[in-house]
Amino acid sequence: MTELIYMNDCYAKEFDAVVKKVDGKFIVLDKTAFYPQGGGQPTDKGKLITDGEEYTVMFAKKKGPDVSHEVDKEGLQTGDKVHGALDWDRRHKLMRMHTAAHILSEIFHKETGAMITGNQLNTDKSRIDFSLENFDREKIKEYTAKANEIVQKDLPIKIYTLPRDEAIKIPSVTKLANVLPPAVKELRMVEIEGFDTQADGGTHVKSTKEVGEIEAVNAENKGKNNRRVYFTLK
Repeated sequence: MTELIYMNDCYAKEFDAVVKKVDGKFIVLDKTAFYPQGGGQPTDKGKLITDGEEYTVMFAKKKGPDVSHEVDKEGLQTGDKVHGALDWDRRHKLMRMHTAAHILSEIFHKETGAMITGNQLNTDKSRIDFSLENFDREKIKEYTAKANEIVQKDLPIKIYTLPRDEAIKIPSVTKLANVLPPAVKELRMVEIEGFDTQADGGTHVKSTKEVGEIEAVNAENKGKNNRRVYFTLK
């Protein structure tokens, strides 16, 4: 089972690990700081380095209990010691985007009762899908302005785990349209202090001000009760 460094430390830019499995260009390590694509958050990219040789990590994904890293060439062997280095600029942009998505989602939920039905983060533009009957572009501008007020409050963000039974009692956790898997007994929580708490497995910044300014760039009607909002960061 690959140890997921980012679960406890989103700011780990580099790490040392040992190669546990090799399948051509697909490498499993005993630990990793690379986020594997999932939950609307894209894969991290970067490098694995051993004995002066660099292997570019193009994609990371979960494979059962492990994280498989797709590199640009073959050559790594089981037992090799490697030094991993993230493309930090990319990761940090995604962290800012992810925290911004949480802030926007909570504002929309508080103002409209909308449930979140999906999201897709990216470094330049991200989107959130809401189950929402009415569609008012002026209201979206208003909600975005309220989100930026939260950003400017510089609220601290904490990550910790809670037993499932305790976590689902938190009102904000239940705004996701998809029910949390019952098999998961402990949930990783991301708390924006005094504002929002969500069960979440992704990476986030340490405080809301680090997000920057949120800008809503587009909104689409995707069918009955399905509204999509695109946003970017300044």
